[in-house]
Amino acid sequence: MHIWGKVLGFLFGFMLSKNLFGALIGLWLGHLFDRGRGFNFNGIAGGQEDEISRQAAFFYTTFSVMGNVAKAKGQVTSHEIAFASAYMNKLGLSSELRQQAQDAFREGKSSSFPLKDRLVKFKRLMGNRHDLLLMFLEIQIQVAFSDGELDDAERSVLHTIAKFLGYSKGELDNLLEMIIAGANFHQQAGHGYRQQGTGNAPASGQQLANAYKVLGVDKETAMPVIKKAYKKLMSQHHPDKLIAKGLPPEMMEIAKQKTQDIQGAYDMIVKQTK
Repeated sequence: MHIWGKVLGFLFGFMLSKNLFGALIGLWLGHLFDRGRGFNFNGIAGGQEDEISRQAAFFYTTFSVMGNVAKAKGQVTSHEIAFASAYMNKLGLSSELRQQAQDAFREGKSSSFPLKDRLVKFKRLMGNRHDLLLMFLEIQIQVAFSDGELDDAERSVLHTIAKFLGYSKGELDNLLEMIIAGANFHQQAGHGYRQQGTGNAPASGQQLANAYKVLGVDKETAMPVIKKAYKKLMSQHHPDKLIAKGLPPEMMEIAKQKTQDIQGAYDMIVKQTK
């Protein structure tokens, strides 16, 4: 039985990342090596070990890159710290997982953090799971926009992330507009935005404008096209589908909130166009 690849992979992954998630990724790489598959991320099958490695990679890379984005302006502000803390609270992480997330965030803040190298490995491990890559990029945009604005340094690091994940500058700019509109949409309407969108109270002009942007359309778009965009976004962010593709179960709440925002925006548009 070949085990040295697993042993060395585990130790190497732990030494590099100094946490269990990095060690799990190293363990999986060692497992591939023991099976004679080398380090070809594209050859990953669909077994339980694959799922564990993807979940570990998604979790750890999300928070480490989050730290890097937060440091883009030169120092991490109170807004980024508050966002990261609130994000961990929203996920309801256990004390152990919270510590892992904090360790990853701290590593990402380091000036020596190998952003491009981590993104390349992350992209290979995710394979053609574009919905996961989209969720990952959306999270990083939310971090950058946590203080309500994007400066040149933040835009630059987001373009780097998008590039290594396979997104063009135009695609990122469109996604930026959708995410920022989504944040404004949620904030303006508060927790009762869905009731406003489906009840008797008319939506404000700005709310409605943001609702269109959440779906990536505008007020001139025909309803059949809007409905198609809505269904596509709901499919891309469906929690069960994302979990099946490798999203850590602890991060399901983020996908649920996203689908609620998409649903709320669509309901508002439908009501206002009747």
